[in-house]
Amino acid sequence: MHLTIQNLTKRYSNGVTALDNVTLTINQGMFGLLGPNGAGKSTLMRTLATLQDADSGTVNLEELDVLNNKNEVRKILGYLPQEFGVYPRTSAFDLLDHLALLKGFNNKTERKELVNFLLQKVNLYEYRKKHVSSFSGGMKQRFGIAQCLIGNPKLIIVDEPTAGLDPGERNRFYNIFSEIGENTIVILSTHIVQDVRELCQQMAIMDKGKVLFNGDTDSALIEIKGKVWERKVEKNELMEFQKSHKIISHKLVGGKPLIHAFSESEPGNGFTKAEENLEDVFFVKLHGIE
Repeated sequence: MHLTIQNLTKRYSNGVTALDNVTLTINQGMFGLLGPNGAGKSTLMRTLATLQDADSGTVNLEELDVLNNKNEVRKILGYLPQEFGVYPRTSAFDLLDHLALLKGFNNKTERKELVNFLLQKVNLYEYRKKHVSSFSGGMKQRFGIAQCLIGNPKLIIVDEPTAGLDPGERNRFYNIFSEIGENTIVILSTHIVQDVRELCQQMAIMDKGKVLFNGDTDSALIEIKGKVWERKVEKNELMEFQKSHKIISHKLVGGKPLIHAFSESEPGNGFTKAEENLEDVFFVKLHGIE
């Protein structure tokens, strides 16, 4: 199974090009879509989820024309947006039961079995009688996962799913989706590099509506292998190093900036070889460093 996106373009009335000739092929499994805020990720997700139209381009899930057969797509789609509303004073069981009914599960007994199964899968069964509006952020995200699994969808889209989650909830999310990704196409849109590294073998990096990289995560790391160097500097030295070296990124470690620099050969000046990571790939592609 694969999803093929060809030359997808979307321009808003304010002149912003949210999608600029986006072309991707996404195979079964977990696919990570990385990019900063404003990269076009959410626009792409909403378009694939049939919530908005593109100006031009095509999207096909196998033989199904996604852009022109929205009702058919929705039957096999699971979607977890970055933020979703819930009915007040409605229990987790009743809300999931209602959503399953809307998905076409008309048999009450079968629907009850499905709802209980999904609540157990996301570890919310013991809270099934509590109002979803009273759930913590992590519990709401798990409920969101349950609702997007109704009907064994062939395509699942999740937009910024771990934003604001504590480490424990993030690990629960990883465990659930690593299992789901074995049998379906799951597109994970995020700006958190760790999410992609933990879950995805395939990835793309977007910025300003364009695809900057598309490939597997291991190949992305191989591209920069041996070219990433690091050293700690004083805060007042940071600007000078940014002028004299190709700085990939910097972060505070023990109160001092730890900088990662890109260089084909040893740059000297106190740098030592760093173990390259997906965050380095992200910033190299984002800033066009060569």
